[in-house]
Amino acid sequence: MSILIDKNTKLVVQGITGRDGGFHAGKMSSYGTKVVAGTTPGKGGQKTEGFVPIFNTVTEAVQNEGANTSIIFVPAPFVKDAIMEAADAGISLIVCITEGVPTVDVIAARNYALGKGAQLIGPNCPGLISPGKSLVGIMPGNIFKEGSTGVISRSGTLTYEVVYNLTLKGKGQSTAIGVGGDPVVGLYYIELLKMFQDDPNTDSIALIGEIGGDAEEQAAKYIKEHITKPVAVFIAGATAPADKRMGHAGAIISSGSGTAKEKIEAFEAAGVPVAKEPSQIPNLLGK
Repeated sequence: MSILIDKNTKLVVQGITGRDGGFHAGKMSSYGTKVVAGTTPGKGGQKTEGFVPIFNTVTEAVQNEGANTSIIFVPAPFVKDAIMEAADAGISLIVCITEGVPTVDVIAARNYALGKGAQLIGPNCPGLISPGKSLVGIMPGNIFKEGSTGVISRSGTLTYEVVYNLTLKGKGQSTAIGVGGDPVVGLYYIELLKMFQDDPNTDSIALIGEIGGDAEEQAAKYIKEHITKPVAVFIAGATAPADKRMGHAGAIISSGSGTAKEKIEAFEAAGVPVAKEPSQIPNLLGK
């Protein structure tokens, strides 16, 4: 089993005629994802080289092809409208890959999507994958393996490193999700931890955090109170200086809060093992 996406996922790619949208639509389709439609205003009625029908609106993609999930590759200034359009059309899961989206736009779009009953992942994220079932994002599918470890991460590249080591040790993944590194995003640790806890085919969870904010501290508290499955954690940014943004927009230690030390201490206080290196995650989950 998996969470959020599976073999029944029907994907519409918003911005499919752009360079990134077209390229990753092909990659997702090759992996086995049902890419049923794409949208680009003004290009409705055409088809991609892979024979995916293009519509002017997401509503048309839902009505004609039964799309239930969308992935967004449109430029940052248009992301707010793209998320709202997908939610309006009845899309249940919206995955936004685009980076550089203004925070005020994300807040407005996220709240609108929630009001319509849609779930949002991202922006500025690599998407998600349920190995052997569906890939909705830009993750390298070849390193993933079907299995029962759920993965939640703020970092795309660290996701790949942890997953590579899990696969190397024979620990496949049920679903792996990159939540995004911006200060405001959609689904986050607590919502996803609950989904993995409720998933009968997920037996362990790997969580990858980084400096900035207090989401990891909140996750540690939630794990202690609600999660019964084994969890192992890696926190990036142990040597990051204060008031310097490290990679992601949300990865900044401000006014002495959001440090790796504080996050590690919160997990250790909750009884959750913390890896010093990503390669230690498989062994920590195995104990």
